[in-house]
Amino acid sequence: MNILVINTGSSSLKYQLFDMAGPTVLASGLVERIGESRAKLMHKKRPGQDGEGALTREEAMPDHGAAMRAVITLLTDPEHGVIKDTSEINAVGHRVVHGGEHFHASTLVDADVMDAIRACVPLAPLHNPANLIGLETAQALFPGVPQVAVFDTAFHQTMPPKAYLYALPYELYTELNVRRYGFHGTSHRFVAGEAARMLGKAPEDTNLITVHLGNGSSICAVKGGKSVDTSLGMTPLAGVIMGTRSGDIDPAIIFYLAERKGYSLGEIDDILNKKSGLKGICGMNDMRDIHKAVAEGDVQARLALDMFGYRNRKYIGSYMAVLGRVDAIVFTAGIGENDPVSRELSCRGLTALGVELDHERNQSPERGARDIGAAGSQVRVMVIPTNEELEIARQTGEVLRAR
Repeated sequence: MNILVINTGSSSLKYQLFDMAGPTVLASGLVERIGESRAKLMHKKRPGQDGEGALTREEAMPDHGAAMRAVITLLTDPEHGVIKDTSEINAVGHRVVHGGEHFHASTLVDADVMDAIRACVPLAPLHNPANLIGLETAQALFPGVPQVAVFDTAFHQTMPPKAYLYALPYELYTELNVRRYGFHGTSHRFVAGEAARMLGKAPEDTNLITVHLGNGSSICAVKGGKSVDTSLGMTPLAGVIMGTRSGDIDPAIIFYLAERKGYSLGEIDDILNKKSGLKGICGMNDMRDIHKAVAEGDVQARLALDMFGYRNRKYIGSYMAVLGRVDAIVFTAGIGENDPVSRELSCRGLTALGVELDHERNQSPERGARDIGAAGSQVRVMVIPTNEELEIARQTGEVLRAR
């Protein structure tokens, strides 16, 4: 079975074609700057084999339909392609950011599902419209091929009301759906499953804290294979410190800024989402630049790094209290997988709770899934590379098998 995975942004389209017999990535690529005069397309045939069939080019792509047609042309191209024609694609799996309370699992797309995704646009105005474009484009270009929506929020629909409700007037939940939804669910689900396998335990017997650290970050408490709490909230602004996002703040700060600085709601939104986080503290949001600045004695960069680790540690500690028994803490995503300093700061001071890193293992340049905890650590500490595209393909396959 060949499954094409599509991740659509407002001006981008990321794709991977999987042969699920392996599973094996047959081809992957990214189209950027869709709608501009010159879009950039990067394509790799069998990307694990030294970039065989790699291609980068620029061309006009006025919309996502043009981008998708360019992708199909490459996938079926004699030199760069891996299939003869689109009839070899058995299904298309789509990342959809927000499913609200409608969706607890991935689902086959029909008119009702499209309407439900559209109804969630107010909850994810930057993401769901682009995801809808990807769905509509794929439906037009792959008539009769099953389309499956895989939701970032679905994994967290197992949270209990005491975790997902805010202490606001209850009618704001019943009338406007104001609640915690959580995001990065596909990543948290994937690494939780891989961690259970590494531990030699069934997911339902495993308690984990999964730590997705990147430019956007979230931490999740996973009890018996199910999400019971997570740091991101109704939107991807809450929780730990991120690249440009503030994470948790006192909500009264918003009123204070409006009164004292005369900021509009739009300006405050821009500050919290695009000018805060690591960037707000030290002017940089790339962790590599921050480490370089710290090495050069930059005090603000050191402060940003310390704040980042401190906030992560607070969430990890609180989720240890939520879970009671924790089998492992699992780091993933760009920073979580590649930055030993951030991992060390996130675990510092947790020895009394049974968490102890092995310094050499943590500092090792080794890649792939691995254990970085000390031999005597009561709680295992792991690094597991996330693979959201593979998880989307897996869930798409599960939906088709359940038909």
